[in-house]
Amino acid sequence: MEQGINNMTGDEKQQEAEQILEACSCDCTCCARKKSRNEKEIKDLIHRLNRIEGQVRGVRNMVENDAYCVNIINQVAAITAALNSFNKVLLANHIRSCVADDIRSGHDEMIDELVHTLQKLMK
Repeated sequence: MEQGINNMTGDEKQQEAEQILEACSCDCTCCARKKSRNEKEIKDLIHRLNRIEGQVRGVRNMVENDAYCVNIINQVAAITAALNSFNKVLLANHIRSCVADDIRSGHDEMIDELVHTLQKLMK
């Protein structure tokens, strides 16, 4: 089930997602938990995603128009930096709200979830 995501077809990705949901019977982040975000937070995150989406479309156009490899690589590096920035903002908001609230409520398992999430980000 842990084959590389880039080597998976759309059906295989869907099947893996369904298996994860079936295996999970708890109230965890992968299936049932939700986060209420204020309008400013939503607007900021969507703005960042829209910029990233535009950058990705730009790279696709560069590939279609036979742009020089180094120019494409530079743009991909910019996309990677933008995604990392998005993750930093989202993670900071998550720690300030979800993690802090759960720990205050005695849900110390949130620490394990945070550690697991950080390990994924640092791969």
